[in-house]
Amino acid sequence: MKTFESVTRLGFAARGLMYGAIGWLALRSGRTEDPRGIIEYLASGIGAVLVAVMAVGFFSYGAWRLLEAWLDSERHGSDAKGIGVRLAYAGSGFIHFGFGIAAILAALHARHSGGGGDAQKTGAAMALAMPGGQWLVYLAAAVLAGVAIHQFRKAWNLKFMRHLDCSPAAHLWICWLGRAGYAARGALFLTMGWLLVRAGEAHSPGRAGGIDDALGALPRSAQLAVAAGVLLFGLFSLTEAGCRRVPAARRKSTLR
Repeated sequence: MKTFESVTRLGFAARGLMYGAIGWLALRSGRTEDPRGIIEYLASGIGAVLVAVMAVGFFSYGAWRLLEAWLDSERHGSDAKGIGVRLAYAGSGFIHFGFGIAAILAALHARHSGGGGDAQKTGAAMALAMPGGQWLVYLAAAVLAGVAIHQFRKAWNLKFMRHLDCSPAAHLWICWLGRAGYAARGALFLTMGWLLVRAGEAHSPGRAGGIDDALGALPRSAQLAVAAGVLLFGLFSLTEAGCRRVPAARRKSTLR
């Protein structure tokens, strides 16, 4: 389905604009925003129409990720590792549906109640209110650390390049965009896990946080390095919009 593939590519572009803006804003002024906060920032700056277009991209990207999880178009299999990867794809799909909803609300100038950091704090508060909730917070921190390790592995082994159709001349610089971007994402997830550990130790959910809190918690020199990596991840995502293979969309068209 050519239309679905096209708007899925729009989703990569929307993701690229979102992460690029997060990185640029932190580099330029030290202001840190989570994805929902940056969507609202973009709506007030470049305009509601573009953010509405981004919403279409986010929804299509989310649907594509769910299709990948369901159809296993990349052949991860049904063993424990394969199921884990496919569940991660499904989780990414639902997260991007959330970005799509946030983009629609921002386009309509309706402020979203609760950004990424607020969601982390709310989740930590709910966990800490339960018996043994401190260990649930530590478990969530361990999951974030696992996600961080996965991002670092992608930066190291460059397996993300196998999903791209690019010329030999572009291969090297795209490779380094992705490597820097995934490393920065790994640093963010690791910092978010550390914030959760601090929240659990102090029994204080206010110490948890999302991407904005993770960036803000870093020393300025480290913040600059990670923000630069986030900006490069945005550029990498914009590159993916043009050269990423979208097998689930193609397989869907053959099933019709």
